[in-house]
Amino acid sequence: MKISIGTNVKDGPWGGGNLFAINLTNYLHSEGHEVVSNLKDDDIDIILLTEPRKTSESSAFTHIDVNNYLNYVNDKSIVIHRINECDERKQTDFVNDYLVGVNKSADYTIFVSTWLMQLFEREGLTQQNKKVILAGANQEIFNSENFLPWDQKQKLKIVTHHWGANWNKGFDIYQKLDRLLNDSYWNNRIEFSYIGNLPKNFEFKNSTHIPPLSGIKLASKLKENHLYITASKNEPSGNHHIEAAQCSLPILFINSGGIPEYCNDYGLIFEESNFEDKLDEIYENYEIYYNKILSYPFNAKKMCSEYLTLFNELNKRKKQILETRNIKNLKTTNQYLFRIKNLKINK
Repeated sequence: MKISIGTNVKDGPWGGGNLFAINLTNYLHSEGHEVVSNLKDDDIDIILLTEPRKTSESSAFTHIDVNNYLNYVNDKSIVIHRINECDERKQTDFVNDYLVGVNKSADYTIFVSTWLMQLFEREGLTQQNKKVILAGANQEIFNSENFLPWDQKQKLKIVTHHWGANWNKGFDIYQKLDRLLNDSYWNNRIEFSYIGNLPKNFEFKNSTHIPPLSGIKLASKLKENHLYITASKNEPSGNHHIEAAQCSLPILFINSGGIPEYCNDYGLIFEESNFEDKLDEIYENYEIYYNKILSYPFNAKKMCSEYLTLFNELNKRKKQILETRNIKNLKTTNQYLFRIKNLKINK
């Protein structure tokens, strides 16, 4: 098959959507499939729409580009829309409506959590052909090799990491944790490190801040710690806690968004109101949660295998899918302008 993934891949630290595209591309190549990140070819079997907002640097093509492709180039491609974003994550007020509209271009929809799928159902997304595929990280990089669990003799080293610097990433809790270190009760027991970008004018007083890392450097730095915390609010999925879990760090995680779907049974859940109590609980019972994380099931290979299985299933049902859709109702640009644009792109 020839699959087009709508992501402009970036080098270095960039975020979960970027890593998803890298992992899926590499897996599909290993399985003998061709992968592109554009709509230039006239024989694309599967179009995976990942970032339809043209203002995003990571967007390789929008739903309008897809509609043009179906109407003017190849009407036999199957379109899958992967949704991993929502207004609730960054307190915006336009993303949900936009993605519900975008979804009309898709034959099938993939969500990164049940929480997100149910959110969009409430928002009016009517697509019946849908499923949840949970995310995963590259196990060749994020694994338990050289990780040493806490020996309960030294301080418990706690870590988190985020590419995004939005306050909803959990900075209220990270700030609270930083302030707890003013108290000798906690200062004598724990340390806290934050890897990644910070909100403007925000700084830690008692914690270690490390600039963004990626790949092996990130995995190595995570493994220097014993416990991972995520306080990210309304996160559809999030790669950060997955990477840490695959390195065998037990997870202290907030009860918000899709995160519990990934972390339940592999760590300890907390609410904003009981954070300090839960921190104390996981400190006192570290070995229990370490043993739980050893059976953590999610990784990129599992995720990519589920994507490929779906691609194959949809490709087998292509005739049925094509018969039940009406691409003429999709919003397009003028065919003449589309041809001119393509000529410029293909020069």
